[in-house]
Amino acid sequence: MSFERRIIVVGLVWNKKGELLLCKMPPNRGVFPGQWGLPGGGIKPNETMEEALRREMKEEIGIEIENIEPVFFKDGEFEKTFADSSKRKVYMIFLLFNCRASEDQLQLSEEFEEYRWISLEDAGTLDLNVETVKTLQQIAEIR
Repeated sequence: MSFERRIIVVGLVWNKKGELLLCKMPPNRGVFPGQWGLPGGGIKPNETMEEALRREMKEEIGIEIENIEPVFFKDGEFEKTFADSSKRKVYMIFLLFNCRASEDQLQLSEEFEEYRWISLEDAGTLDLNVETVKTLQQIAEIR
């Protein structure tokens, strides 16, 4: 069986109040269309993990990040919906990093349609994708 593989950097982006950033995917794209999750994206050739994370946060949410620390990784096979409505299976390795937002006001790209800063306790009030739920459970255990 052959499928695409991608290494994805994911930001657990915290603001100065200790709230976590969650973003809502558009209903017609991504691995979890229409659901809330964490910002991130693929590492490009000749790019370090930190360079990729900084670039993705700038591209997707429009801010600089600081205090970057690796937290954990996970993987899985997912069906991804692309902007042209095509779908394909992708094996993804997710590298998760704690980081601090340089500001609370974001400029979202077309990757997301909405964002919220939220406490871990209140995150369950959103329609979170299954992987974000698992990630937040792991974070709660670590903290």
